[in-house]
Amino acid sequence: MTYYQDDHSDRCEFERPGSNSALRAATYRNPRNLPCPQCEAPNRLTPADRRRHYVCDECADINEGGGY
Repeated sequence: MTYYQDDHSDRCEFERPGSNSALRAATYRNPRNLPCPQCEAPNRLTPADRRRHYVCDECADINEGGGY
């Protein structure tokens, strides 16, 4: 595999490849059906996100000082 192929295959699992979001893509086996543990907004995380102890993109931006 080339470097590009490795990078592409890694990014395919993300909801918004190329953005600053770390959230995983929603799929039939990994639905976006869980609330954010910080703001409690519904349907923000997938089970894969929850296993990684993530928060929604909006909360992550606030926590990192990039949003209000």
